[in-house]
Amino acid sequence: MTDAIRYEKGQDNIVVLTMDMPGQSANTMNATYRAAMAATVARLEAEKDSIVGVILTSAKKTFFAGGDLGELIKVTKADAQNFYQMILELKGQLRRLETLGKPVVAAINGAALGGGWEIALACHHRIVLDNPSVQLGLPEVTLGLLPGGGGVVRMVRLLGLEKSLPYLAEGKKVRPDAALKAGLVHELATDADDMLAKARAWIAANPTAVQPWDVKGYKIPGGTPSTPSVAQMLAIAPSVLRDKTKGCFPAPEKIMCAAVEGAQVDFDTAQIIEARYFTELATGQVAKNMIGTFWFQLNEINAGGSRPQGFAPYVTKKVGVLGAGMMGAGIAYVSAAAGIEVVLKDVSLEAAEKGKSYSAKLLEKKVGRGHMSAEKRDAVLARITATDKEADFAGCDLIIEAVFEDRELKAKVTAAAEATALSDAVIASNTSTLPITGLATAVQKQDKFIGLHFFSPVDKMPLVEIIKGANTSDETLARGFDYVMQIKKTPIVVNDSRGFFTSRVFGTFTNEGLAMLGEGVSAALIENEARKAGMPVGPLAISDEVSMSLMDHIRKQTIKDLAAEGKQIPDHPAYAVIDLMLNEYKRPGKAAGGGFYDYPAGGKKHLWPELKARFEQADAQISQEDVRDRILFIQAIETVRCVEEGVLKSVADANIGSIFGIGFAAWTGGALQFINQYGIQDFVARAQYLAEQYGERFLPPALLLEKAAKKQNF
Repeated sequence: MTDAIRYEKGQDNIVVLTMDMPGQSANTMNATYRAAMAATVARLEAEKDSIVGVILTSAKKTFFAGGDLGELIKVTKADAQNFYQMILELKGQLRRLETLGKPVVAAINGAALGGGWEIALACHHRIVLDNPSVQLGLPEVTLGLLPGGGGVVRMVRLLGLEKSLPYLAEGKKVRPDAALKAGLVHELATDADDMLAKARAWIAANPTAVQPWDVKGYKIPGGTPSTPSVAQMLAIAPSVLRDKTKGCFPAPEKIMCAAVEGAQVDFDTAQIIEARYFTELATGQVAKNMIGTFWFQLNEINAGGSRPQGFAPYVTKKVGVLGAGMMGAGIAYVSAAAGIEVVLKDVSLEAAEKGKSYSAKLLEKKVGRGHMSAEKRDAVLARITATDKEADFAGCDLIIEAVFEDRELKAKVTAAAEATALSDAVIASNTSTLPITGLATAVQKQDKFIGLHFFSPVDKMPLVEIIKGANTSDETLARGFDYVMQIKKTPIVVNDSRGFFTSRVFGTFTNEGLAMLGEGVSAALIENEARKAGMPVGPLAISDEVSMSLMDHIRKQTIKDLAAEGKQIPDHPAYAVIDLMLNEYKRPGKAAGGGFYDYPAGGKKHLWPELKARFEQADAQISQEDVRDRILFIQAIETVRCVEEGVLKSVADANIGSIFGIGFAAWTGGALQFINQYGIQDFVARAQYLAEQYGERFLPPALLLEKAAKKQNF
C-alpha cells in the first residue's frame, strides 16, 4: 500500500484512510493521489465483507487542496483525449467509494477546497472541525476551470440547481458554521478526537448508508430544469451571467451548462457531461492565463519574490497618516484592522475626526452583517487617534503621506512629520504620479523614503505599488514590503519613474478612450467594447470617477516638471477632449455633477446625450475589434515600455499589478500574459497595423521586437 493514503483497520473493523501525499505540504489530485486512490478503493472492495465502515481524513494541516495546478497548466488540446479518460477514471474511483455498500464518513480536519470538497461530497456523512480558519467550497471558477471531480453533479443533487449555482459559478466559500446551516456538512467537531468519535458513532448507527441520489425515487431539491419555477429562473440566468462575464470568461458559462444539462439525466451521464466541459476548459487558453497569474505568479509575489533578501521580517507598530481624506482614511482603516496603532492627522481636528468616522462606518457594516463583534469593532477604532498636531507622530515607525498631488504641500508635511517620528522611521508617499526621488529631497534621510501607492477604495483594492526611489535603501524596501503584507495586501515593487507603472498604464487606457471619442467614435461603442474586452468599467466612466480636473492638474504638473529638466510632454489626442469638457462644456466629472455621463439623483447614470452632437461623426466609426484592441494593446505596449526602462522588475509584478491595480482584463492573465497568449509575433504585427491606422503610440518597443525575433515569451 502506498504512503500517500494510509489504510488502518481498527478492532471495530472501521478503516481509517489518512491522505498524506509525500513531499508536499498539502494533498493534491496528482498522479500519486490517483494511483493511491485506485489501490485503496480496490482493497476496500476486496475486503468489503470484513469492513463496517470507512473514515476519510488527512495528515496535513488542510484536508485536501484540490487539483494539481502544475499538471493542469500543461494540458494541451493534443492531450485532450488522455486527459478526459484520466478524469473519468478519477471520478470513477470516488463513485466506487460512495457505492461500496458501507458507510463512508469525511472527517474534514482543515480546508477542503476544489478537489478536496469533491472528495468530501463523495462521502455519505461529513463532519468538519469547527474552526473559523477552515474554508469549504469550489473555487475552480476563479482559475478559469470547473469542478471536474464530480463537484457540479453532486452539488446540484445535494442542494438543487438554484442553491448550488453560487458555489459553482461564483466559487463561494463557506466557514464550518455556515456550511452546517446550508446543509453542506452534517456535524461540527471540537477537535480531531471528537471528529473521529462522531464518525465512528455515525457509522455504527447507519450501517447501510447510501447517498441521497442513489435512493429509489430521489428527486433533485427544487426540481429539474423543466419544473416551472426552475425553468423561469433558467430563462433569465444566461443573460444575467453574460452581463457579468461579458463573454470573456468561459468557465461560469460552462458550469451552468454542465449543471443544467446534468440535472436532466442520470448520475453517470451527468458525470460524462461534466468531464467533457472540464476537458474543454482545462485545455483552453483562458484557464492557462488565469492559473499562471492568479496561482503561480501571485504565490511568487506573496512568498516575497520581490523583497530584498537578508533583512529580518519587520513588524510595523505605529503608523502616522498625513491627510484624512478618502485615501488617508482608508489607509488608517486597513492599518488599524491589521492591529497597528494609527495616528491620523489633518489640518483641523474636525477633518481628522471625519477621516476616523470612515473606519467607524466600515466597521459598523461588519458588525451589522455578523462578521465582527462589537468588542472587536471598538478595539479597532480605539487604535486610531485623530489629531491636528505633528507632535502626536512621536513613536511612529512608519509615516504615510496621503495629501493632494502637490509637490510643495507634500514636501512641507513630510518634513514636519519626519522631525517628530522615530529616528529610524520609514517615510512613505502615497503619490500616484510624482517621482519618489524628487519627493525624497524634502526629508533628511532619503534612504528611508519610499513610495507606497494605494488604490481607491483602499479597504477593497488588493494591491499596493511599492516604489523604490534612487536613494531608497534595500532595508527600507524590505520594511515597506513587510508592512504591505502585514495589512494583507499584495505588494508589487517598481522602480521610480513618472507615474510609476500602474498610473502610467492606467493613463494610456483612459487617454485611448478619450482619443477615440475625439476622433468621432461613438461613446457607447467605446464603453461597451472596453467592458467586452474585460475591463471592469469603460474609459469614459472611469475618467468621470477620477475627474478631468485631476487629470488636467497632473498633466500641468508634468509639463512643469519636465520643463525644469528641459523636456516637453508629448502631445496626445486625449488632451483636446479634456480641455473641451473642462473649459467649454464645464463638465469635469462625477463629483461635479456631470462629465461624460449624467448622474440623475436616485437614477442610474447614463451617457450625456450631448456627446452625440458634440463629438460623434457618422463617417468616423471603426470596427468593434479595433476599439477593443486599441484599449488592450495600448496598455500592454506601455507595460513593455516599463519593463524596457527597468521600472518593472518581474513579469509577476507586471501581470498582477495590471489586474489588481488598474483592472486590466483578468481573463488574459495580465498585460504581459496578454501578449504571450496572443502570440508574440502576431501581437507585433497587429500593433504595427494599429500604429499605421491610429498613431505612433502603438509602435512596438525595441524589447518587444527583440522578443518576437527570438520567439521568446515574457
